[in-house]
Amino acid sequence: MSSCIFCKILAGEIPAAKIYEDDVVLAFLDIGPISDGHTLMMPRQHIETLHDCPSDILGQICSRLGKIAGAVAKAMNSDGYNVLCNNGGAAGQVVEHLHFHIIPRKTGDKLFHHWPSYKYRQGQTEDIVTSIKKNL
Repeated sequence: MSSCIFCKILAGEIPAAKIYEDDVVLAFLDIGPISDGHTLMMPRQHIETLHDCPSDILGQICSRLGKIAGAVAKAMNSDGYNVLCNNGGAAGQVVEHLHFHIIPRKTGDKLFHHWPSYKYRQGQTEDIVTSIKKNL
């Protein structure tokens, strides 16, 4: 995709601080990090969202994700890390090219410290399960 910023990075048109690359994925430092070492990993093939990704390619991506995440965490001496994948604008996806955020974490860093959870209403879980199963 000629207008995709990540495809331009892959084509060498835009520089990136590359961490890892092979014939399937590229991993590089995020230019707007929320922690030191915040890394983005993406497939070389232009795929917009996780659910659009063919299972064989997703398997190849995931087979590399753990290795890269572990290396980032170790290099940053982190206490943990998040792996996030935003899909669609409502979920915060800014670049419409599938990518995973690897975010090194320190205990007490207060990133994502509030998870806005709630309880389902009586009977709501059954309706949601039924709806999801219809879409599998």
